Amino acid sequence: MQKKISLICLMLLVHFLPAQNKYQATWPSIDSRPVPAWFEDAKFGIFIHWGVYAVPAYSPTVRDNVGIYDRYAEHYWRRLLNPSTTQKFFTDFHNRVYGADVKYQDLAREFKAEMFDPALWADLFQRAGAKYVVLTSKHHEGFPLWPSKHSWNWNAMDVGPHRDLLGDLTKAVRNKNLKMGYYYSLLEWYHPLYKPETINAYIEQHMFPQMKDLVNTYQPDVFWTDGEWDYPSETLRSTDFLAWLFNESSVKDRVVVNDRWGKETRGKHGGFFTTEYDLVHEGNADGVKFERPWEECRGMAGSFGFNRNEILEDYSTSEELIHILINKVGRGGNLLLNIGPTADGRIPVIMQQRLLDMGAWLKVNGEGIYDTRKWDKAPAVNKDTKVYYTAKGKDLYVLCTQFPTTDIVVENIGKPAKVSMLGLNSEVKTVYKNGKLSISPPMVTPANNPCNYAWVFKLEKVL
Repeated sequence: MQKKISLICLMLLVHFLPAQNKYQATWPSIDSRPVPAWFEDAKFGIFIHWGVYAVPAYSPTVRDNVGIYDRYAEHYWRRLLNPSTTQKFFTDFHNRVYGADVKYQDLAREFKAEMFDPALWADLFQRAGAKYVVLTSKHHEGFPLWPSKHSWNWNAMDVGPHRDLLGDLTKAVRNKNLKMGYYYSLLEWYHPLYKPETINAYIEQHMFPQMKDLVNTYQPDVFWTDGEWDYPSETLRSTDFLAWLFNESSVKDRVVVNDRWGKETRGKHGGFFTTEYDLVHEGNADGVKFERPWEECRGMAGSFGFNRNEILEDYSTSEELIHILINKVGRGGNLLLNIGPTADGRIPVIMQQRLLDMGAWLKVNGEGIYDTRKWDKAPAVNKDTKVYYTAKGKDLYVLCTQFPTTDIVVENIGKPAKVSMLGLNSEVKTVYKNGKLSISPPMVTPANNPCNYAWVFKLEKVL
């Protein structure tokens, strides 16, 4: 009996030990962790770039004939001090508006967020149809939006707003039953330890403690890293942090992470893969097939941080943004659409309007977006594609970014139990023969048009 009990104890020990230390600090082990399903179900998230850079809120635009990365207003400090083709653009503005003797750090006093109402923000995100939110907890300037003890006198509690902006928004977002995540920059441009000879001290004394504090205190659903390009992941010890996150942290079962963990990791390692303004690094991501769940992030214009230099023509229209969402979801991805709040804590009205238009469209057509997956038999997507497909269970959704004027033909499916246009109560006529379905566009008038910008057909029980 004693031997039997000892054997049982040994078997239990062998069974539970791997579960307690399931993921090793190696990329093959970390990459074996599935991306939690909620992420692929969510499809649409809100990115928020907010920090001291919202005070100058200034950068070139497409009208200045510069590349996309040069239009990022959140890079103001770096552009101001770092020699580049756009440095004079920033120094001329800064000297004229603030004076040559005013340092970027001095602008933190003007980042007051006095109009910030997290409940209003969260309500807008919910009405927009978003399912998750990702806030810049700390951008490359190193200014945390929470009271981080690892950034003394350079965080939102010690200077500027004197408020836990991140904590307050987190509560409001979760009160709306949305997922909450945090962007975190691995690099800090001007941290005294962020240089090759002291990078290990930076990681041990600053980066790791700060990242773990963020996780332990606020329990993110998304941990979205960036600023990974200076060092390989081995130097940054990224797999060490991820092993802790997936094995020991309080969010180990639900947290999702991206692929920005070292200069070699994008599109290769981590959790979901990322694109940015349809770029993978400098390469075009349009039409690329991804091996893992993926997410496109972009602003509504050229910048992530608020840019006062942008005008109406720089912004994507509501129609364009809805078509971008359809394109990403139809290709199996998510859209993380950015807003850039002002220094006083307001979401610019044009951004509110765009989000509410998207929410109105999703209220009618969200069934063809949320919880769906890419249809494996869908035709390849290219720049001229006007018809996209998503699948959910045995149902197929046909998403048209232009109202069809001729029959839509769908091949390689079973005979549908029913075909309808989402939001429209009138009959949709079809002909099915030999695995091919022809859909005749219904009569739509201004009186019964279910939505603007794109229309969705639901084909029931065809897969």
